[in-house]
Amino acid sequence: MIEIGGLTFDYPGHRALNDVTLTVASGSVTALVGPNGAGKTTLMRCIAGLETPLEGRIVVDGMDVIEQPREVHRIMGYLSDFFGLYQDLSVARCLEYAAAAQGLPDDDIPDAIARTAERLDLTDKLHQLSGNLSRGQRQRVAIGQAIIHQPKVLLLDEPASGLDPEARASLAALFRQLQADGMTLLVSSHILAELDEYSTHMLALRDGRMLENRTLKSPHAADEHRMLHLALAQPDARLPEWLKAHAQVVLKEADACHAEFDFRGDLHAQAALLKALVHEGYTVSSLAAHKENLQQSYLRSVAAHLEGKQ
Repeated sequence: MIEIGGLTFDYPGHRALNDVTLTVASGSVTALVGPNGAGKTTLMRCIAGLETPLEGRIVVDGMDVIEQPREVHRIMGYLSDFFGLYQDLSVARCLEYAAAAQGLPDDDIPDAIARTAERLDLTDKLHQLSGNLSRGQRQRVAIGQAIIHQPKVLLLDEPASGLDPEARASLAALFRQLQADGMTLLVSSHILAELDEYSTHMLALRDGRMLENRTLKSPHAADEHRMLHLALAQPDARLPEWLKAHAQVVLKEADACHAEFDFRGDLHAQAALLKALVHEGYTVSSLAAHKENLQQSYLRSVAAHLEGKQ
């Protein structure tokens, strides 16, 4: 859905993006992570056509952002970190204004407002002034403005900033629903645990360069390949060699008590593996999927980057 090649962007005296090349898969939720000053917001603004890079190419759904910004805006929604609402307009008028700005025909706008309000649980707030809403409700109105034209791509810069835990959980559920509806999301946040709930891919930036862009979990993947963690109640020195000899096991690390490995098989094959372990006399206390969370994945990328610079 998004293809970027050789993207470089300079502020006076500072290179914010340095030869960034990446792709964002259609139907994915990509977590854009990195420290302050990494270039996350600049990257989003370039994708949205709000900044002009020094060099490089950005293509969204087959359209060049630099050459066709208006066409790209028709299929894109963007929520800035410092979003603004018209304080003295009702929620309905805020949504109406956004729909009109996106070029929706006048006859389609009432249905678009009703559909968006229902999706964001704002139906009973339509006649309230946006300036009288809570922080979480205002955030939802801003997201509503970004998605009222049903874009294919949604860019969100720190969408959960300032929200309480309940509002963050509600927002995560919304993003999962938008992805299920076929939307492609790129979400920047400092709260990695929150991104971990719904992200399918991770894009890590540091000092304007891309550290890593990889799949965390495919939204359509079959359950045929997973990382498993095995623990024994009693040590058994045979364990590493026994696992190495198993055709569906790619061993990562193991000792007499524990093992971590890629398993190439479905749940029935995993059950057969467990049965074989017990049959061989191993005192298995647990055999479970081991998923690296987003923070662990990001820190591993940073460690590899720093090691490579030494």
